[in-house]
Amino acid sequence: MADNEFFYPGDKIPLVVGASVAVRTPMVVGKIPVMTLTATGATGTTTATCLLEGVVKVSVHGYAAAANAAIAVGDIIYYDATELNVDSTNGVRWGYALEAVTSGSTTVIKVKIGY
Repeated sequence: MADNEFFYPGDKIPLVVGASVAVRTPMVVGKIPVMTLTATGATGTTTATCLLEGVVKVSVHGYAAAANAAIAVGDIIYYDATELNVDSTNGVRWGYALEAVTSGSTTVIKVKIGY
């Protein structure tokens, strides 16, 4: 194998996510949905190991665009600035809801990362 070839298991990879990012933070890197598995410091390291696929338990808000909205199993979840919800207008596709959220509520549910 050449020295310039790197192989990762496919579900976890180090990515530059920025400073002061906590462990278990849902976010997007470009348009890639990730969950951070390691934290970054306030200064220095801005790279975190990120989960690219799988099922995670994460806080999801029953909200879409400008109004509250219920979330059903199978609904597409979007990363919308700082939260996960079903706002396809302002969000970036993040995964699929595996549990329901009532309209307007914020609930920790299982979400399948990716699409």
